[in-house]
Amino acid sequence: MSFLEKYQNIISQSINNFIPDGEPSELYEPMKYILHLGGKRLRPVILLMAYNLFREDIEKAIKPALGIEFFHNFSLIHDDIMDQAPLRRNKKTVHVKYNENTAILSGDALFVKSFQMLEDLEPSLFKPCFELFSKTALEVCEGQQYDMNFETRKEISFEEYIHMITGKTAVLCACAIKMGAIIAKTDKENSDNLYEFGKYLGIAFQLMDDYLDVFGNERMVGKKHAGDIYENKKTILFFLALKRGDEKQIEKLNYWFSIKDDSDTKVNEVINIFKELEVDKMCLELVDSYTNQAKEYLNKVKVSSEKKQSFFELIDYLLLRES
Repeated sequence: MSFLEKYQNIISQSINNFIPDGEPSELYEPMKYILHLGGKRLRPVILLMAYNLFREDIEKAIKPALGIEFFHNFSLIHDDIMDQAPLRRNKKTVHVKYNENTAILSGDALFVKSFQMLEDLEPSLFKPCFELFSKTALEVCEGQQYDMNFETRKEISFEEYIHMITGKTAVLCACAIKMGAIIAKTDKENSDNLYEFGKYLGIAFQLMDDYLDVFGNERMVGKKHAGDIYENKKTILFFLALKRGDEKQIEKLNYWFSIKDDSDTKVNEVINIFKELEVDKMCLELVDSYTNQAKEYLNKVKVSSEKKQSFFELIDYLLLRES
């Protein structure tokens, strides 16, 4: 994945050049802290990749790509507060390292900084990019609220779950890719097809993430095995099980997901039900389905297959992770 490393290096270096700085330091230090925690930088990377489908020089797209990364990290700060998460990328979360009030305010400032990264765009590009970005920001908030609502609801449909992860995860991927296309000044058909590609890819990525949390290789996935079960997070596996389970299995699932229990007994009981109902296989079938829909939209983009090859490699990288 040398092409991915190339873009990641550009983003990492650019973050060093444009990282938020100033006084009071209590506001800016937490912003620097989370931005230096690293990560794959996938959202800004795919903005640059989309731009490069149509134009070679990516200088114009770098600051908007940083805006996407700043926004993503703002959302992580606030998500961690809401989840009371102690760790992010194996380091203390911002609200733990500093304090909750500081984390909220620094997150808000990072949100503002994300939109400031669009200010250098020429007027004909600024308006569509700003409209797309602000629409996406609101959709992400809506997705997060739906996710919180689901924690206390017993019955949630498959369609509702897909709608939630579309807002919480997929639309920012779609926004990043479409923004890269807009800045490259391609036509509306291309940018719209790339948006749909990003959306379906984002859905497939989240479904695979749900699957790997329970059935993935812990060392390769890089996080605690079955963490979603420990934390009572209702993912696609849970909803598929509710749809297929009998009365006894559903009763057991609802019981385990209603209590705080860090024991292996809880995890084993839930995983056994998942396996009995074959929801692991169903989840992978859904990943394939949404991946194929993403590829259909990518195939519609009017550039050479050779230029699109890196996106097909990206699909494999994101969705063929070790399980």
